Amino acid sequence: MVKITKRFVDALQPDPGRDLFAWDDSLKGFAIRMTPAGSASYIVQYRTPRALTRRYAFAKVGTVTPDQARAKARQLLADAQAGNDPSAQRHEARKALTVEELCAAYLEAARAGLVLTRFHKPKRPSTIAIDEGRVSRHIVPLIGKLVARDLSRAQVQRMVDAIAAGKTARIIKTRARGKAVVKGGTIAAARTAELLGGIWSWASKRGLVEGPNPAHGLETHRGDARDRVLSPEELMALGVVLREREPSNPAATTALRLIALTGLRREEACALRWREIDESASCLRLETTKTGKSMRPIGKAALSLLSTLPRKASEFVFPNSTGTGSADLKKAIASLFDRAGLADARSHSLRRTFASIAADEGYSDSTIGELLGHARQGVTSRHYIRRPDAVLISTADKVAARISAMLDGTGAKVVPLAREGSR
Repeated sequence: MVKITKRFVDALQPDPGRDLFAWDDSLKGFAIRMTPAGSASYIVQYRTPRALTRRYAFAKVGTVTPDQARAKARQLLADAQAGNDPSAQRHEARKALTVEELCAAYLEAARAGLVLTRFHKPKRPSTIAIDEGRVSRHIVPLIGKLVARDLSRAQVQRMVDAIAAGKTARIIKTRARGKAVVKGGTIAAARTAELLGGIWSWASKRGLVEGPNPAHGLETHRGDARDRVLSPEELMALGVVLREREPSNPAATTALRLIALTGLRREEACALRWREIDESASCLRLETTKTGKSMRPIGKAALSLLSTLPRKASEFVFPNSTGTGSADLKKAIASLFDRAGLADARSHSLRRTFASIAADEGYSDSTIGELLGHARQGVTSRHYIRRPDAVLISTADKVAARISAMLDGTGAKVVPLAREGSR
């Protein structure tokens, strides 16, 4: 009678011609398998619910004691008796996607236009580029090697805490002479958690993961509401800088002035194409925006600005150096705000300023939303209206005229404060 004990294991010798199986008589299905080279493993043999015979090696001889191996074997055989298949489960676990692999699948689908935004539009290349940065600089270094289906909310929370604490901060090389500074911080942590939640939702719908979304219910810093609006005096200061810097950087100064006069997003203004300008209808017919195609009424001041621009051999109003794409004016525009003493303001502040001035003129939220290109739900507005109505054109014209006057220093009167002792 064979019983696998320490003495039995120590005395076991390999068979040079074949694998040797030593079956334990006291626990049916428990054995040692030894190769001709002398490598030995504890195994169990069982039948699956489909009457298939499986052999499952669960520990190397020498890594656990025979008694520990027997206890593990008894547990595995009980699981098999209950209808489980330990061998199949291990093979499935080996094929399970890691978080890094799951993110890679998501980004590949996004690049192919198969990941939709909340507006039911494919993600734009610029958004995908941001996602790629958050995946490679935050998610992969912290949790990329973890099995995605086993990811817990606690693990994601620890990732968020690490990003917020700046543990992923570093300087990375981007081009031959370029570099990017990854700072991390609370806002980066919140945005990364949102992205991971979106990746999980996308994967869950395709059967790649199961269970609750581990990125939901986290503690993240939401940040203060962005409500920066430029005052008339600040618009005047910005206008002074635009006039001073126009000879040295005409593209950035013109793009920034266009944003101020229209309420366009920076990406929309910088990527504007000549064919999108409809002068006869006093509007821009943008082909690609955050919400899809969009028609924006614009005023005479904006049209006049666009009419002064030289048409180069490019489809873009603000072309890059080769003319094959639009210019990236983000840093140049930011520097204009800085020179005006408005380091806490950026191009989106002008978009809010445009909306604020329109509200001061008494226009409704829906009218302002039309001017700014906010998402519309009506079938008529989305599919049948081809020209902006006279009211929208008049509104855009009035708001643009007010902002133009402020930029030129004629729309706001600044009264200097009396010096102390001058009364």
